[in-house]
Amino acid sequence: MDAADFPELRTARFRLRRILPGDIATVFRGLSDPQVIAHYGVSFHSLEETRVQMAWYQRIDAEGTGRWWGICEPDAPAELIGAVGLNDIVARHRRGEVGYWLLPAHWGRGAATECLGAVVGHAFGAMGLHRLAAEVDVDNDRSVAVLRRLGFRFEGRRRGYEIKDGRHLDLDVYSRLATDPAPA
Repeated sequence: MDAADFPELRTARFRLRRILPGDIATVFRGLSDPQVIAHYGVSFHSLEETRVQMAWYQRIDAEGTGRWWGICEPDAPAELIGAVGLNDIVARHRRGEVGYWLLPAHWGRGAATECLGAVVGHAFGAMGLHRLAAEVDVDNDRSVAVLRRLGFRFEGRRRGYEIKDGRHLDLDVYSRLATDPAPA
């Protein structure tokens, strides 16, 4: 899929654009930052390792199993402040999972809620998905707050679902359906 086919999204304060190979340094900075990866399932120790993530962004878009956007401010489109997107899309069932991360300097500004809200709207609208889910580390109160503000509902806990730093983690599952009432 070429850049012309990739939908750019805009919010009141942000531009969501295709993640480009030149964004690798910022992706590495985010996905190696101890504050970001404390509750995130992916992390990297080198720029070279981060190439796996960059290839993943391209692969899921080409396969139609996901799409991730780089978040930037309109007056600085070359500089990412984070990323937001969809993965594990199953077209037959019209479902997918959401994810996002922000550089810590941009936390507390409502950026995650605003940008994820745009992706949710796009997923339910242009993409025609019916169900979106998110898996959240049980200690990630900030992400839970973002999801709740966007109308996601708690479904349950996956006990001992992932291993991180040598220990099993529980993940909470939140979801939202296209038919759910819009959040207030």
